[in-house]
Amino acid sequence: MTYSPALSSAFNDTKNRSNKLSPQSGMCSLCSEDCNSVCELGLAAVLGMRTVYPTTTGNNQVGSEKDYPIDYSNFNINGRVFGATGVNPTYEEANIFNVNLEKTFGKHNSVKMTMPVILPALIKLNWEDYFGGAAMAGICCVIGEDARNKDPELVIENGKIVHFPALKNMLDSFRKYYRGYGQIILQCNVEDDMLCLPEYAIKVHGAEAIEIKFGQGAKGTQPINRLKNIEEALKKQETGNLVYPDPSDPKIIKAYKEEVCPNFYTYSRLPLWTEEYLVPRVAELRELGAKNIYFKMAGYDLADMEKSIRLGSKAGIDMITFDGAGGGSGYSPAKMMNEWAYPTVMMEEALINIVEKLKKEGLWIPAITLTGGFASEDHVFKALAYGNGDVTAIGICRAAMAAAMSGKRIGNMIKDGNVPAIFKQYGTTIEEIYSDLADLRAIYGKEANNFSPGAIGVFSYLNKIAFGVKHFAALNRKFDISYLDKTDLIPLTRDAKDLIEGKWFE
Repeated sequence: MTYSPALSSAFNDTKNRSNKLSPQSGMCSLCSEDCNSVCELGLAAVLGMRTVYPTTTGNNQVGSEKDYPIDYSNFNINGRVFGATGVNPTYEEANIFNVNLEKTFGKHNSVKMTMPVILPALIKLNWEDYFGGAAMAGICCVIGEDARNKDPELVIENGKIVHFPALKNMLDSFRKYYRGYGQIILQCNVEDDMLCLPEYAIKVHGAEAIEIKFGQGAKGTQPINRLKNIEEALKKQETGNLVYPDPSDPKIIKAYKEEVCPNFYTYSRLPLWTEEYLVPRVAELRELGAKNIYFKMAGYDLADMEKSIRLGSKAGIDMITFDGAGGGSGYSPAKMMNEWAYPTVMMEEALINIVEKLKKEGLWIPAITLTGGFASEDHVFKALAYGNGDVTAIGICRAAMAAAMSGKRIGNMIKDGNVPAIFKQYGTTIEEIYSDLADLRAIYGKEANNFSPGAIGVFSYLNKIAFGVKHFAALNRKFDISYLDKTDLIPLTRDAKDLIEGKWFE
């Protein structure tokens, strides 16, 4: 059997003409000369290199379409009826509302979260409510790499960022709702670091946390963007971007004038971090005022994953987020989202083995977060349980952004008097329909009635995640999630049994 999708995809709005396919290639078994459909092959025949990336990227987000042979659905959640762990075995204490979801992490500066969830790096679509909802829920969130490119007022002088006013708005989207839990983190890739974005963010806008990016589950390479003309290519080159071919090369200038020049592309540098650079760099950022430093990693080679944790330990990193296969917000190569890196549950198995090995060596281990395909409370519970106490939090990215977009759109419809039919049974106003707004008023007072419906949507979605996890924990008679372990999972397949028994990486 095959696990790869056919040569048709929502990534580029393509489709196969026939439903009879050749499984290995993904092509129609009968490929006709007079085909009126456009599959990925037909699209590539016209658009060429552009089709390596999704062509439908815009006001949307994109994720993997591959059905991996093993994931968290291969496990069910265990249940117990005797006793109570974490509270006294009384009816007053041993109930769902008393399950403790709080997490605290950090080597030099402790960060408290109301639940074991973070919102990973994004800076597209409804990012204001994505960050605001995280603050309301009391968890961490991350401003995505290359955020500087979102600011038309950005000024770079002598290879350094000197003016990036939009960053204040990004940080304030979280800070204005901050209630003592969580943190907003600025992710920096190689380009961001070379432009001294961390220094600027800390000194000018009071950023407290920086995430250094190694890679991402869907993005083994950084984005490549086609440029319109040589003028745009030169402008990009002047701001420090790598541009291919070199628009300042006399031969290329001549070819462009003669209209025989190839396309220009700009691309971000691949991370080439070293211990010699990173350890003192982290210390430098802390001296500048950063309270917490994070790493963003992915399901790379096992040796690379281990090295990133060793580096994190030596540098005193607070948390490392590992991104499993299947992610992507739309800027990743289409096939990379489907075909690259370890699926999240396999990555987790590898990680906990590495962590246990390093703990035996006496190393301090940064908090570990997993992301990659999580969207509901069963996912969160299973991943925490599989982590056997070595996983601090679960990253929920695309699903949380979906809540931000849906919450905003539905809220605007309600304000316009156009209440969607499904919600009419609950009322006619945001105050009546958004059920968890009462919880926000209990935290912030009546001013919560004026909060953005998109941010309320993120809060409400995360409230549902938290409440669902509490149910699963209570039904295992564990009233603090620190007690979750692999005994809370039931493997449903032979592959799942082999994985949970540690046979996959022997």
